[in-house]
Amino acid sequence: MHDVHEFYIDGRWTAPDEPRRLPIINPATEEEIGRVSLGTAADVDRAARAARRAFASWSETSREERLAILGRIVEGFRARLPELARLMTMEMGAPITFSTERQATVALFHFEEAVRVLARYEFERPEGVGIVRREPIGVCGLITPWNWPLNQVASKVAPALATGCTIILKPSEIAPLSARALAEIIHEAGVPAGVFNLVNGDGPTVGEAIASHPEIDMVSFTGSTGAGIRVAKLAADTVKRVAQELGGKSANIILPDADLAKAVVAGVHACNTNGGQNCQSPTRMLVHRSQRDAAVEAARGAIGTIRLGDPTDPATTMGPLVSQSQFDKVQALIASGIEEGATLVAGGPGRPSEFNRGYYVRPTVFADVTPDMRIAREEIFGPVLSMISYDSEDEAIEIANATPFGLAGFVQSKDPDRARRVANRIRAGRVYLNGAGFDRSLPFGGYKQSGNGREFGIFGFEEYLEVKAILGYPAA
Repeated sequence: MHDVHEFYIDGRWTAPDEPRRLPIINPATEEEIGRVSLGTAADVDRAARAARRAFASWSETSREERLAILGRIVEGFRARLPELARLMTMEMGAPITFSTERQATVALFHFEEAVRVLARYEFERPEGVGIVRREPIGVCGLITPWNWPLNQVASKVAPALATGCTIILKPSEIAPLSARALAEIIHEAGVPAGVFNLVNGDGPTVGEAIASHPEIDMVSFTGSTGAGIRVAKLAADTVKRVAQELGGKSANIILPDADLAKAVVAGVHACNTNGGQNCQSPTRMLVHRSQRDAAVEAARGAIGTIRLGDPTDPATTMGPLVSQSQFDKVQALIASGIEEGATLVAGGPGRPSEFNRGYYVRPTVFADVTPDMRIAREEIFGPVLSMISYDSEDEAIEIANATPFGLAGFVQSKDPDRARRVANRIRAGRVYLNGAGFDRSLPFGGYKQSGNGREFGIFGFEEYLEVKAILGYPAA
C-alpha cells in the first residue's frame, strides 16, 4: 500500500490538521493501492505562513546558490526516474514505456530548463534614466492536475524555485504518489525549510484556500476552464497574479496538398496519446471534403495499431482512463456523437471486450462530424477523434477558430510557407506544423478560455517575476 498521510510543511513531514483520507485507486485494476490525506484551510494556512517566513531569505539567495540546489534536484530526479515512472503508471494508468520516456522524462526537462534559463538570465538592465529590475513575485500557490502529474508540477515548481519564490503545491488528490516522491527529492536536495511545501487535498477545500489566502501572492493553476474561473474569482479579492493553463479543443487542419495517409495516422496517434487525456490533443481533424473517404480509411487503420493492455507491460501503448468519473464522462460523449448523427468509424461505447475491469475506453473515431455537435465543441479528455470536412482553406480556419478554447493548433501541408500562413490565422497559443516535436524552450499556454499564462523556457520563468523600475541610478 502506498499511503500518503503526511504533508510537507516548513521543511518536515507533518500530520494534517484533520484525519480525512481518500482511497488511491489503480485505474487498471480498480483496486485500492493506498490512501491520501485530504487537507484543510488550516493546513494551507500553516504552509502559507511557512512560505512567507522563508521568502525573506530565499528571495535574496544568489544565482549560484539556487543553481546548486536545482542541480541536486536534477541529480535526485534522474536517480529515481524509473520509480517516478512506475508511480505514475500505478496512480493514473499511463503505460510504463510512456511514463518513462515521456511522463517522467519531460518533467525532468523542466528542472533542466530552469537551470539553463537561470544561468544566463539578466535580472537587471539599464533603461532610460534608471534600471529595470525583475524580482521574485513572492509566495506561489501551485495547483496541478492528474493527467501529467509530474510534468505539470515540475513546469511550475522548477521556475518558481529558480526565480527565488516560495511554494505551496497542491497536486491532484487522484494522483498524489509521484508528487510525494518529488517532495522527497526536493527535501534531500537541501531546499531550506518553508521554501517548498506540499499540501494534498481536493479543489473545493485546499485549492480554494490557496486561491483566497492573503499570504499567497500568485496562483498558477492547470485544470478545467470551469475550475480556473473559480480560482480567478477567489484570487481577485486579494489581487493575486493568476496564471492559468486550462482546457482545449485543438483543430488539426490537414490541407489538400499534405501527405494524407501520413498526416491522418500521425493525427490519430496524437489524439490517443496518454489515453487522450491531454489538454492540447488534436481532437478535431479537419479534412478536405474530397479526401473524406481516404482519410476515414487511414484513421481506421491507425486505430487498429493501438495496443490496449496492462499499463505495466512495456508493449502496451494505451492504458485505462484515470477514474470511473472520467470513464463515465467519455462514454456519455461517445453516446452523444452517435445520437447526433456522426458516423462511427472505429471504437464506440463500452469497455473493450477483452477487459472485465479497469477504466478502459475503446479508441474511437467519428466522421461526418459537424461543428455544432457536442463531440466537436466539448473537451472530451479521452481517446475520441472527431473528423470534420471542409471545402476551402478559409472555412477550415473558421471552423478551427469557432471554439471558446485556444490552447493549440496543428497544420499539415507539404508547403511550409502555406502551413505558416494558416498557423498565423489560428487563434491559439501554440501551433505545430507538420508533426513538429516538443521543444521545452518555447512557450506553452492558451488564448481565450484556454488560459492566460505561459509555461516552459524564459516565458515560464518570467511568470514568477515582478517588474520594478528604479529611476535615477546611476545618478546623472
